[in-house]
Amino acid sequence: MGSGSRAFFLCAPPSLAFLIPSLAASAAAAHRLRSQFNPLGPRPPSPSVPAPRRRRMATKAAASPSPGDAAGSPGVEKQTASAAASSSPSPSPSPSSASSAIDFLTLCHRLKTTKRAGWVRRDVKDPESIADHMYRMGLMALISADIPGVDRNKCIKMAIVHDIAEAIVGDITPSDGISKAEKSRRESEALDHMCRLLGGESQAKEINELWMEYEANLSPEAKVVKDFDKVEMILQALEYENEQGKDLNEFFVSTAGKFQTELGKAWASEIASRRKRQ
Repeated sequence: MGSGSRAFFLCAPPSLAFLIPSLAASAAAAHRLRSQFNPLGPRPPSPSVPAPRRRRMATKAAASPSPGDAAGSPGVEKQTASAAASSSPSPSPSPSSASSAIDFLTLCHRLKTTKRAGWVRRDVKDPESIADHMYRMGLMALISADIPGVDRNKCIKMAIVHDIAEAIVGDITPSDGISKAEKSRRESEALDHMCRLLGGESQAKEINELWMEYEANLSPEAKVVKDFDKVEMILQALEYENEQGKDLNEFFVSTAGKFQTELGKAWASEIASRRKRQ
């Protein structure tokens, strides 16, 4: 040991003398030395696996699938199929289906421009159209109370298609002198023509079935919508009486006692009560 080393050792505080281990100290002695100054206690010995090896193992573990996600398992197949489905573009409507839809809707435009014949004959100013009438019936089905055994969605759909054939035949009323059978025949042929515009799609079949169900007046939904048809008419009559000073009592007389459901009767009674108060 040189003189400089001896001087440092002699000057060092006695309590720190053991901080200068000899170069020949064992690894165990060095570990005990570190443990003495670690407030958390002795640290476990370092793993014998080299750091590069640990990194390779971690990378491999992250890349390896768990047993439940092993290749060929249902989980992986489902995820793969889901990813493929989400990445594949949705099929676009064919030009022919788009053309058919626009042809159908263009024909339905007549429902917006054709005025309801009963109001026209009574000189009502700016009378409602067929589409106006069906739209409010659809709202009636939407806001009405739930009725056991009645499909609300079917009622809404039925309300907006029940007069759809009038886009071709017009609004045929009893004063036209056309029998109910002839009226039904004309409307049925018109509806067939309109549905053919849709190219036999399932929507065309649904429209046709809804219309036929309404005409038959046998299902609970048909009876409800039939009542809506009358309720909407007398409500509109009351509004025209108030707005234009018309006497449209005949519409109330023609529907009296013809409501089939408790809902229809209740709404008709409310309209009649309001009419009496005015």
